[in-house]
Amino acid sequence: MKFALVGNQNCGKTTLFNQLTGSNQHVGNFPGVTVDSKSGVVKKHDDCVIVDLPGIYSLRPYTTEEIVTRDFILNEKPDGIINIVDATTIERNLYLTTQLMTMDIPMVIALNMMDEVRGNGGTVDIQKMSDMMGCPVVPISAAKNEGVDELIDVVIKTAKEQIKPKVKDICESDSPVHRCLHSAIHLIEDHAKSAGISGRFAAMNLITTGGDFDKRLNLDENEKELLEHSVVEMENDTGLDRDAAMASMTYDFIEKVSRECVVKPHESKERLKSEKIDKVLTNKYGAIPLFILIMAAIYLLTFQVIGKYIGLGIEMGIDALDKVVVKGLTKFGTNPAIIDFLDKGLFGGLGAVVSLLPYIVVMFMFLSLLEDSGYMARVAFIMDKPLRKLGLSGRSFVPIIVGFGCSVPAIMSTRTLASERDRKMTIGLIPFISCSAKAVVYYAVVNCGVFKWWQQSLIIVGLYVFGIVLGILTAFVSGKLIFKGKPVPFVMELPNYRLPSAKSVLLLMWEKSKDFLTRAFTVIFLATLVVWFLQAYNSRIIFITDGVEDNVSLLEHIGNFLAPVFKPLGMNDGKIVSALIAGFTAKEAVVSTIEMLAGSGGMTALFTSVPAFLSFLTFVLLYTPCVATVATMRKELGSVWKTAAVVVYQCALAWVCSCIVYQIAAAC
Repeated sequence: MKFALVGNQNCGKTTLFNQLTGSNQHVGNFPGVTVDSKSGVVKKHDDCVIVDLPGIYSLRPYTTEEIVTRDFILNEKPDGIINIVDATTIERNLYLTTQLMTMDIPMVIALNMMDEVRGNGGTVDIQKMSDMMGCPVVPISAAKNEGVDELIDVVIKTAKEQIKPKVKDICESDSPVHRCLHSAIHLIEDHAKSAGISGRFAAMNLITTGGDFDKRLNLDENEKELLEHSVVEMENDTGLDRDAAMASMTYDFIEKVSRECVVKPHESKERLKSEKIDKVLTNKYGAIPLFILIMAAIYLLTFQVIGKYIGLGIEMGIDALDKVVVKGLTKFGTNPAIIDFLDKGLFGGLGAVVSLLPYIVVMFMFLSLLEDSGYMARVAFIMDKPLRKLGLSGRSFVPIIVGFGCSVPAIMSTRTLASERDRKMTIGLIPFISCSAKAVVYYAVVNCGVFKWWQQSLIIVGLYVFGIVLGILTAFVSGKLIFKGKPVPFVMELPNYRLPSAKSVLLLMWEKSKDFLTRAFTVIFLATLVVWFLQAYNSRIIFITDGVEDNVSLLEHIGNFLAPVFKPLGMNDGKIVSALIAGFTAKEAVVSTIEMLAGSGGMTALFTSVPAFLSFLTFVLLYTPCVATVATMRKELGSVWKTAAVVVYQCALAWVCSCIVYQIAAAC
């Protein structure tokens, strides 16, 4: 059996999904965390699959997420719907519930966060609410795993017995809305039956604006005219437009349910506490400076305290293992090519990347704490106003935050944006964000022994800020010249501040570690192997040893050919160029390639000055993202040429900015 998990954003939907399936799905505390549907098998019920659909507020097809959810239910026809409702804000959540009730599919309401309702002096008459809604209602607390076992038992029983919502007509009898709705149902009844769609659900979508059910039902012009006549009559009788009339009917019913079933709690301690904290963290003048200070503190702790010393320990361990292995194989008389690969390729290149794992893990530990606490939702709210001045919605900040981890899911998360204009502008902005792969290069460069401790954090924070500024400016210019128009209004419910879940934080750290190591031993390993081959063999495919006359590697030939292009940037050595080329497979490969090519001299042997280091970092920040990001961008933009234009623009901008940085730094 297949069940659809449907609910508003921030109602605990993904938390419930994790409890039901045992999935290692990350739980976020800001909207947009669920982009595509995710599925998992219910624990102890191998024949039951739960599909976690995007968080939405209605089934009207205005946004990508609403379309995904609606079409899944209509096309996939799940055996049942689990509608998760936030018990602390029942009135708002039930709007979606009333729409789901009309779809003629077995449904159970999971009334979540009941522990908070009880803790604040509120109650809900579960039986009365179940009678009024016409479907089972199960009180739960997903975060505490309370009532979840009972929920799944009720869901399975409801699906097996095909218990569909009994209360479908929520409008007052003989009202203008009632007459219009029933007239529409009668008119399209046969069409809806043929299409396998609930007549009531189809009628409600036809009456409201923005629906596309006339095409789904294949209505002829005469039927459309009759329908429009009924709608106009309803508008004249009610004095409201069609959308307002339907919404008024729905909220009248919701108010009745709330009045008879719910004893509202006192204003929660969590809300009062959140309001006090917000006076500091979201105030008009200090919000953005505080956010910058918080991020700077995180970077300092990551680079100079926690991540630094753990990384040094791993690096020392890898070096010690390298020496033992090389010494043993040399003594054994192993082929020099194999020894060279293990020494320079595996331990020198790949090992250098792996030793940077603690930086990634520690960084995302802090980001997860901010996210789970509810602070990241505030950041999106704070950034709405400045982003709107630049032609973007505050909602675009969510993909930007995701982009600090990886550009691929960040670009995919733009599907939650209601406007195609906002989507494309945000997609063009994301590659400028310093993802975790770029961060690996930053960490390696600033820790090479050239920069002082206070310079290290300053440089990295500067790179992050510079990338964001350039991305926003690019979005602003493209909004004026290419994507003309205004951003879609941004609405976000700010969750209460909560203590971060240790489980959620640990899951994110594990996911990032697993993802990093998977990349390290797949894509990066392959890149390392290719780069090692290119630097170990000459143009005649002969392994370069002391006895070989031609000791110029294939990689050096490529790097030297392109080196003149990078000379104005202070990067005179072709090996640096070779590393940048390798970075197209994965940005982490830049570090492994440099470590291989630099040899015993280390990274400092390839750079002539500090300005050259700064120029190099600027280029890594801005030039074309990895091949996985480019492929995702191509899919989301739907055009090879648009994607190619973004890549070319970034490479050109990277060259210009790096040149400027080098010249200014050299002059100082």
